Amino acid sequence: GFKDNLHAVFCLAENAVGPRATRPDDIHVLYSGKTVEINNTDAEGRLILADGVAYACKDLGADIILDMATLTGAQGIATGKYHAAVLTNNEEWEKACVKAGRNCGDLVHPLVYCPELHFSEFTSAVADMKNSVADRDNTPSSCAGLFIASHIGFDWPGVWVHIDIAAPVHAGERATGYGVALLLSLFGGASEDPLLNLVSPLGCNGASPREEMERDSKRRRLV
Repeated sequence: GFKDNLHAVFCLAENAVGPRATRPDDIHVLYSGKTVEINNTDAEGRLILADGVAYACKDLGADIILDMATLTGAQGIATGKYHAAVLTNNEEWEKACVKAGRNCGDLVHPLVYCPELHFSEFTSAVADMKNSVADRDNTPSSCAGLFIASHIGFDWPGVWVHIDIAAPVHAGERATGYGVALLLSLFGGASEDPLLNLVSPLGCNGASPREEMERDSKRRRLV
């Protein structure tokens, strides 16, 4: 019963060594038309994610683009093992992601969104950008997300949300299934399902009395 037009784009590639494998110093022309100098062959996932969001923008005409991936090991350092990291150009959607996570159990915490300061980490002398940061101590999870956003364009008028789920998708050697409940909760307001409408944070202003009661109950349990 989803009421909006929804597309799922799977950004998948064979990650194996071969005669056509990407090498350091290669320059790729991505689907956005931007050129990328390869300075880190381990930062390969963002290349196809960049093509995915560019496709969603150019071919599908999406006005809300959410990309979700196990993108950076640094995410587990930035927001820990239990919270995914969210990076977005829209404050309302940042708050909605956090609230959706609390409602469904797939926890989320914001990263710094500051392309005017951080995107210079990808400066290249021979291409529009490199594919990995110059300084790995300068918020690499945020920068990785900005790499993807740049292929939509930082002046794009729509909503872009990037969720890095590298750490919470596994516990030891087992997968947790992280992300399914988060997406259902986040977009539940566009569904005809009453339960998903209840847990969806979008379109809600402030906390309901029921939420206030639950919050007070949680405080008591913690004490």
